[in-house]
Amino acid sequence: MKIAFIYDAVYPFVTGGAEKRVYELAKRLVQRGHEVHWYGIGWWWPEEGQKDIELDGIKLHGVSKPMDLYNTERRSIKEAILFSIKLFPYIMRERYDIVDCQGFPFFSSFVAKIHSLLGKSVFCITWIEVWNDYWYEYLGKIGIFGKIVEKLTSYLTKNIIAISEKTRRDLEGMGVTKEIEVVPVGINMNYIEEISPSDYKSDIIFAGRLIKDKNVDILIKAVDIVKKEIQDINCTIIGEGPERANLENLVRKLEIADNIKFIGFCREHEEMISHMKSSKVFVLPSTREGFGIVIIEANACGLPVIVVNHGMNAACDLIINNKNGFIADFSKEDIALKIISLLNKKGEMRDDCIDMSKKFDWEQIVDSLEKFYMNAI
Repeated sequence: MKIAFIYDAVYPFVTGGAEKRVYELAKRLVQRGHEVHWYGIGWWWPEEGQKDIELDGIKLHGVSKPMDLYNTERRSIKEAILFSIKLFPYIMRERYDIVDCQGFPFFSSFVAKIHSLLGKSVFCITWIEVWNDYWYEYLGKIGIFGKIVEKLTSYLTKNIIAISEKTRRDLEGMGVTKEIEVVPVGINMNYIEEISPSDYKSDIIFAGRLIKDKNVDILIKAVDIVKKEIQDINCTIIGEGPERANLENLVRKLEIADNIKFIGFCREHEEMISHMKSSKVFVLPSTREGFGIVIIEANACGLPVIVVNHGMNAACDLIINNKNGFIADFSKEDIALKIISLLNKKGEMRDDCIDMSKKFDWEQIVDSLEKFYMNAI
């Protein structure tokens, strides 16, 4: 098959979960003999001096020069519109068996729809998450426009992929009646197994972008509670973001600087996995996750994971209480109780955690995606 992915953020130039998922799928589809293209922002332009390059067999097409994806903590609407405008003439030059457009930001999906209407491809949309009324919290009153565009996007094709069961349920709740295929995010088990633990050991670990939705402040407050029972408790926080200064101020205010270590962004994924392997419990207090690949990675390292119960949090679907972690109430008190409980178990859940993660090996996931594409054609 000749396959094209559309997503403005391109891995490894941008290192979020959605772009990593496209990269891992695309790379394996190439290994299976398919011709795979990826239309995104040309993050490599200054270094490579050309718009089109090849990475691990994937043909990358930079439709524009680098642009800021975010306006402070929010995805830039201007960037999404400009990317779609630049994408239009670029992708119209080629025919594809499949065009798989990542649903968010939505404008590029309409370009892909025109491409399919011209008989140049079969069009699929991959939905990371559904926001629905969350648009009002994200944009205020003008969130109505985001909600309308999201709804219109859901009508563009019958070939729909959701990356989680929650996203599938949310699409159905939005009125999508077509059959939805769940093709989740995956991990490379062999790669994770070969990584050695870090020399720096910790009891608790978090990894993610330091933004408000991740609620790392709640984790810090939970650590303060745990300290009353376990004096030498220590927590590693991996990541960068606009909330870092506020979080560091909170640590100083609570006088727990000796218990919490910020190590910034891990440029090498191996480094993050290494830190996980030298920890005991992973905590993800985020209230909004489209999937939560970091949970599967933590489980693969033998770590039980604590997530919080929230309507926007698809990560809850990945946890079976007392098997590979706990679903906690969204409170510092309950998170602290769950941390203490898991630390007292002293690694008893390790084997269950690893077994749960094996279901998400990339090779199994690519099998499902390949079959979906063939059926769509």
